[in-house]
Amino acid sequence: MNRQQLLPDTERLPIIDDLGSVLVKSQPLLDVRAPIEFAEGAFPNTTNLPLMNDAERAAIGKRYKDAGQDEAILLGLHLVSGANKAERIAAWQQYALDHPEGALYCFRGGLRSRISQQWLYAETGITYPRIAGGYKALRRYVLDALVSLPQRYQAYVLSGRTGSGKTRFLKGLQQSIDLEGLAHHRGSAFGAWVQPQPTQIDFENALVAKLLQQLAKQYKQVVFEDESRSIGSLHLPDSLFFSLRAAPLILLETGLAERLELTYQEYILDMLQAFQAHSAEPELAFKRFSQYLLTSLAKVQKRLGGVRYAKVSSLLHHALAQQQKNGETYSHQAWIEFLLTDYYDPMYDYQIGQKQERIIFVGDALAVQEFLVSRSIT
Repeated sequence: MNRQQLLPDTERLPIIDDLGSVLVKSQPLLDVRAPIEFAEGAFPNTTNLPLMNDAERAAIGKRYKDAGQDEAILLGLHLVSGANKAERIAAWQQYALDHPEGALYCFRGGLRSRISQQWLYAETGITYPRIAGGYKALRRYVLDALVSLPQRYQAYVLSGRTGSGKTRFLKGLQQSIDLEGLAHHRGSAFGAWVQPQPTQIDFENALVAKLLQQLAKQYKQVVFEDESRSIGSLHLPDSLFFSLRAAPLILLETGLAERLELTYQEYILDMLQAFQAHSAEPELAFKRFSQYLLTSLAKVQKRLGGVRYAKVSSLLHHALAQQQKNGETYSHQAWIEFLLTDYYDPMYDYQIGQKQERIIFVGDALAVQEFLVSRSIT
């Protein structure tokens, strides 16, 4: 049996070749690649329901190398048959019923997606479209877009001291991209989320989708938060990073008391709640929360120096001891305030001093909002 004999009807089944629209619409995607391929990178709103599992894919790949395509196809038909074939088609059918506006893809838009599409149609009558060129074509589209997209809008960068509420402010804007949200990381030493970061590929794919969605709404101006090249373990694509490094800068001013409260809320109360939500036992949640704080502080030990690190470490250990003893978390504000005033503020002052020529506005949240509206940014 060869490819033509196996797939007599697939040429009549629908194909999607407008790759940009797939990302703009965040179209539900059924990824029929093996789990190991899916883990390396996928697209937003994608579910992995593979035609072949990892072991089957490896065996078929070896057969293809040793004996050619026809023998590999025969092995595939043997491995994916009977009950396991029926289970996989049933899973695709349920996905198609739940996401009638979706599409499926494999790596190159070739044999695997065509087989999946044909089997689904033959067994259920569902004509589910496949992506022309598959994952590889979509990924190529993303890589090209990463280079070209920054030239299609005017970027603005929102900066401000640590704890000034930049991310919260951005979430209130329609014309903005939350890079930290896409990266699952707040960008600082204490920035890790309970959830792991996506792969670099997943981050880039999601970023391009968000940028395309901004442009599809006819937004020609987009606001980003001031970020370094790296956000946790991820890095900004060069084209975006260099465009942001040259973009006009808006400074959000927030008083120390409010910054302290915002930082306490985000890094203590919210993080504690996140660890509790991911741990069945309160003791385990507290242990993981403590490890997160101590590990994060250790990341800035060299920059703090021995004296300052010893002081803030002592304040943190005291706060954790108080929390473990009676559940009180307010003591954490002491070490947070020390870090804000003795570490983050001097670092910010130095960095912003290198960017003076780019600053176009300075003000509190209300003033910044009014300024952006004057620039037709909402």
